[in-house]
Amino acid sequence: MSMPPIPCAGNEARPAFMFGVMSCQRAEERVMSEAISIAETLEPPYYAVIFTSVRTHVDDDYPEMAKRMLELAREQPGFLGVESVRENGLGVTVSYWASEDAIGQWKQNLEHREAQSRGQSEWYSQYKVRVARVERDYGFGNRHNTSVEPLA
Repeated sequence: MSMPPIPCAGNEARPAFMFGVMSCQRAEERVMSEAISIAETLEPPYYAVIFTSVRTHVDDDYPEMAKRMLELAREQPGFLGVESVRENGLGVTVSYWASEDAIGQWKQNLEHREAQSRGQSEWYSQYKVRVARVERDYGFGNRHNTSVEPLA
């Protein structure tokens, strides 16, 4: 049984299923959601950079830049993976890194710095970056670690 179409307007918006709810999704929101998977990471410890943002209505080059940043991050030494979601303008992207040094190198990358500058001046009304050391991870359905530990 198919769902009836959801009317979406403007900026190539189309229906999307996120957080268990159908909603309209703009073109730039599709960039990071095309392949849904959980990032493969190393055995802990490793690092997570959590980028939480609120978008403006400016879309100039944003989808292309988001795609380029993902491509560029994948080329960086120490990059482990990324998970990202955006709903109603609020985005959360978690990138995983082997070391704090790798994070520092990524932060200083010239193309990334250009994207940061444009983000502050055009694409985000606010954002916050958090860096955390992952001490342990576990889950279900991960082909590398099928054991599940109790919640602590």
